[in-house]
Amino acid sequence: MLTLVQIELYKIFKKWRSYIGFIAITGLVVIIQVAISIEGSRTLNFATRNLQQSFVFVGNFLNGYLVSQIILNALFLHIPFFIALVAGDLMAGEATGGTYRMIITRPVSRFSIVTAKYLAGIIYTTLLILWLAIMSLGLGMFLFGKGELLSLQSNALVIFARDDIFWRFLCAYGFAIVSMSVVSSLAFLFSSLVENSIGPIITTMAIIIAFFIISAIDVSIFQTIKPYLFTNYIGGWKAFFNKPPDYSSVLKSLMVLGIHLVVLYGLALYLFRRKDILT
Repeated sequence: MLTLVQIELYKIFKKWRSYIGFIAITGLVVIIQVAISIEGSRTLNFATRNLQQSFVFVGNFLNGYLVSQIILNALFLHIPFFIALVAGDLMAGEATGGTYRMIITRPVSRFSIVTAKYLAGIIYTTLLILWLAIMSLGLGMFLFGKGELLSLQSNALVIFARDDIFWRFLCAYGFAIVSMSVVSSLAFLFSSLVENSIGPIITTMAIIIAFFIISAIDVSIFQTIKPYLFTNYIGGWKAFFNKPPDYSSVLKSLMVLGIHLVVLYGLALYLFRRKDILT
């Protein structure tokens, strides 16, 4: 299985589209950080404009932690596209290239083929999120230094001590890997159904957008199905920036996302094992 996963990773990174996400994240993060660096204190003043009449802020609040949180909020909803761009091609790419029959005639089971491709997609997703962490948190701390994290929440202003922040970001990025893996699994499922990768990419993004719209509309019938939509839990990483962290919310989100991972993988495996491959 390890060899099959390595082969699939080689196939992924052999295609230029696999680097679009890394290039886009690099460019966007650098642009945001340069803009914040130029604006300087104006960025912090904008974030605290409603509080400055009541509080005096002393310390290095414009630091790598604050910049990383801004970037995470800004880019997190755009990352699914970069993931779908690759995961949607994992199975459909074989059909497009006419290599389906060749891979199933090898002395490996269809279960191994699907599992290897699925794991390769999860690994790619993990690498993309880790790259986001390196570029936003790593580069942010290098350029802006460390300091306290000023977190504006719905009904409170929370200031985290500098020794109580880093682990929260690690947990947030870890949660992001799980939630984005659901996006990868969804695109992978659609990829197993068709013979062209454009369809899975577009369908995955359309479903994500539709689910976000349904979650945002305050209609009773939508509120009934909202708890079952994985998009409702994608932003669960924000719970780590509560004080104390809302672990019950995190566990619930991880459970729902985990169920989605198992179901989507199971469906893809079932459909591929029953698939009649003619070419």
